[in-house]
Amino acid sequence: MSINVLVWGENVHERENEIVREIYPEGMHTAIARQIAADGDLKVSTAVLQEPEHGLSEERLAGTDVLVWWGHKAHRQVDDAIVERVAKRVWEGMGLIVLHSGHFSKIFKRLMGTPCALKWREAGERERLWVVNPGHPIARGLPAFFELEYEEMYGEPFSVPEPMETVFISWFQGGEVFRSGLTYRRGAGNIFYFRPGHETYPTYHDATVGQVLRNAVRWAHNPAPAYTAVHEAPNVPVEKAPEKIVERGPKLHAPGEQGYR
Repeated sequence: MSINVLVWGENVHERENEIVREIYPEGMHTAIARQIAADGDLKVSTAVLQEPEHGLSEERLAGTDVLVWWGHKAHRQVDDAIVERVAKRVWEGMGLIVLHSGHFSKIFKRLMGTPCALKWREAGERERLWVVNPGHPIARGLPAFFELEYEEMYGEPFSVPEPMETVFISWFQGGEVFRSGLTYRRGAGNIFYFRPGHETYPTYHDATVGQVLRNAVRWAHNPAPAYTAVHEAPNVPVEKAPEKIVERGPKLHAPGEQGYR
């Protein structure tokens, strides 16, 4: 069964900046989608900020197995209700891949629960990405390291929660290092943060970056049915306790009454 991938992009820099438009004439989201679709076994579509509901309707998200997110300039323009809608689907099992400046997106900060801040410098530095977890599925088929000739620098400390796994660590010409490939799980959803992807450089035309994205999609996919029970908080009746008990002491709630939220 094919994995349904939705690539979401702001589609702002491409419309406003000539340099970005020359590198990505059809939009960054289109270039990312082409890389992910290159092997032919992944079903890929795109959505952008400017669409109704940002292209992230309940119906569309229900049919999405893995959501890929690129954002930068317009984080604040993403509607909070849509952010909660996406978070709900991640908790239920939809995979999420967050790229580059998406570390400051509302959805990433919502799921991480931390500032997600870092050091940065825009100087066109060489980035060397070391594969520090070569046995990980996201690193499948990769060399010991790969390089991007031009990239924006991100430097530690990166104020995110301790990850499940670190797959890549980047080194930059200026000397800084950065944990540039991190995995998380929230509810039933797998999350991967991948650092490269500054808009004024052709990062998403790089073949190795494309391999990482395809590997990440396959890793993030959870084939199980949506785990909708993750949202439930049932009041278990005394008579349904696994062991027989006798009710005692004062209480706030009547049998079967919903709890406070």
